[in-house]
Amino acid sequence: MAQSRVIGAEHIQDAYQRGRIVFEVLSGDIVTDLAVETAERLGIRLSDGPLDKPAIVKTDGAKAMVRGLYRRSSRWVSPHKAIPRQVRRFSKLALVGAGGVGGNIAHLAALQNMADEIMLIDIVPGMAAATALDLNHASGITGASARCFGSENLADLAGADVIVVTAGMARRPGMTRADLIDVNKRIIHSTAEVIRARAPEAIVIVVTNPLDEMTLEMFKMTQFPRERVLGMAGTLDSSRFRNALAGAAGVSPADVDAITLGSHGDEMTPIPSLARIKGRPLERYLTEEQIEACVKDAVTGGGQVVTLKKSGSATIAPAHGVVELLDHIRGARVGPVPVSVMMAGEYGVHDVVLGVPAHLGKTGLIEVEELRLSERELQNLHAAAEAVRKRLEH
Repeated sequence: MAQSRVIGAEHIQDAYQRGRIVFEVLSGDIVTDLAVETAERLGIRLSDGPLDKPAIVKTDGAKAMVRGLYRRSSRWVSPHKAIPRQVRRFSKLALVGAGGVGGNIAHLAALQNMADEIMLIDIVPGMAAATALDLNHASGITGASARCFGSENLADLAGADVIVVTAGMARRPGMTRADLIDVNKRIIHSTAEVIRARAPEAIVIVVTNPLDEMTLEMFKMTQFPRERVLGMAGTLDSSRFRNALAGAAGVSPADVDAITLGSHGDEMTPIPSLARIKGRPLERYLTEEQIEACVKDAVTGGGQVVTLKKSGSATIAPAHGVVELLDHIRGARVGPVPVSVMMAGEYGVHDVVLGVPAHLGKTGLIEVEELRLSERELQNLHAAAEAVRKRLEH
């Protein structure tokens, strides 16, 4: 007779880690109260055994022979085994600016356990520390192991793997992103000096508006290689474009594949020629007028939020845009993602920061992917580059 088992909470937790939803309890087994409570909490059903084993799938001889001959055919190619991705966890993620965008980034990063340490820094006394404490309090519910800290001192950037800069004056109704250049340039310069001295190996992601211009200023002031100075814009703009297309076509945003390049402003360049709804060109679902309306909605999306809020700009969608870039850097996502980088001849553009599709990895930018654009889209991309140049010159 088999010896009875004492089933404790650790056995239930082990089953949960293995992906099981049913735990077999045999006759004579002793189940502790804590095990029962743990099973209820984790959604595992305790079932009296022995449980029926799944039937063995039988294949008749003729079908087996056909399969064997097919595999011997010269046309047959062995399927590639999926290679598991090595998802990196940051040692330290730092956020300069603990307001709406910075706070939401910290929240999302903590929920995903992206980093051992999340450091929030803000010049407003107590803001960063309060947000960090709030996030740590939530960990008792979420189970997040990332520890959050708040500071008013930029020197606490030291040792960060990635630094996200959101600090700066926000837009008000009637303002364009370009209206913020002078005031936010000073913030970027002072932050860049500290980053260069305290975190010389960090990857920097700029969110401060006007984004492309401020990313260029960060690049110049840190003197980092272009691989380690990025701007978050294309992920946000592309999300707005996909949302507009999904609404116009009456489908889920998950059914839409679309990208937006260029600058994060009036010269934004959505790419309708490469956009797809359920794998098909936009023209299968939308008229030309509807497509143009969706392009306009993407370009003006940020302004729409500013108009409604009266004071301040979008916070939630930009935070998700940053997290998408962080996921690509740490290996949780693969493939091209729109990001602002210093151009080095790609698409015929040199020496200016512009949003383009790129592959990212643990060292930052890996390479820019050059898509086949229509003549009009390519012209718009070049116009965006010139506009960024002129704004900085003025």
